[in-house]
Amino acid sequence: MGEQPVDLHDLVTRLSSGVVGRVREIELVVAAIASDRHILIEGPPGTGKSTLLRGVARAMDIGFEFVEGNAELTPARVVGHFDPARVLSEGYDADVFVPGPLASALQNGSLLYIEELNRVPEETLNVLITVMSEREITVPRLGRIEASPGFRLVAAMNPFDAVGTARISGAVYDRVCRIAVGYQSAPDEAEIVRRAAGAGVGGGVDQVVELVRLTRAHPDLRVGSSVRGAIDMVLVAASLAELRGHPVENPSVSLDAALVALSGRVRLREGTTRTSEEVISELWQQVFGRVAGDEGAGDEGKAGAPIGATTSN
Repeated sequence: MGEQPVDLHDLVTRLSSGVVGRVREIELVVAAIASDRHILIEGPPGTGKSTLLRGVARAMDIGFEFVEGNAELTPARVVGHFDPARVLSEGYDADVFVPGPLASALQNGSLLYIEELNRVPEETLNVLITVMSEREITVPRLGRIEASPGFRLVAAMNPFDAVGTARISGAVYDRVCRIAVGYQSAPDEAEIVRRAAGAGVGGGVDQVVELVRLTRAHPDLRVGSSVRGAIDMVLVAASLAELRGHPVENPSVSLDAALVALSGRVRLREGTTRTSEEVISELWQQVFGRVAGDEGAGDEGKAGAPIGATTSN
């Protein structure tokens, strides 16, 4: 499917109303796609890379083929394959070929979106490099598939030092326009949380966002939480407060919600002797402090209970 002419100024305006704090990045992505360039968006988890690319594709009415990058993404899975059962009866006919996302994107002039590009095996990356350069691919027993107008590869990836990732070769970078994104500002992240949590969200969002942002700079943490952790903490705290019959600001509610929402998202630095629960509790104390007369602190809802339960395993 090819694109219709688009008013780029209007497009950026419409996209900016739905994506918080990403005007510059929206402009860069729109300009690169409008220039028929391949794109790589690089940044930490939870910074809206996928949301941005999907939003631009929808707004520009471009076809979108999604591929999740992982170690099992072989060339056959991304390009396509011949149906073995039909090959036995019909032979290697073109109608027997089952196109993968790459073949479909080439034929339809769509965007081929690859998430977590730096988790893709090298042999599959080599196929993608060839397609980006030649705008075609030759499939044995099928022949050549040429790119229809509109085909582009767009990809997103986390920093190379994340667990399970590898450095991307210069051959890839030489064929893409790279757009680096970082975490949004604290007010922007607070607005994201409010939008995601809904109109009924109570106070304390700014403090929750502050807590989450502190995880990204703590010396014992290699990876901090994204804004998704703040969203989860706010939603869990609301439900937990109702369940326990305490205000959402109650320390036993707030800390437990922080532990549930954040302890699995952060990654400890090698060599540290602390647990993620201990680090989250320290940061929670720094942001929220303790409130005298916490009704739940002496019973099953006490703030320290989850840490003891976790460290005793």
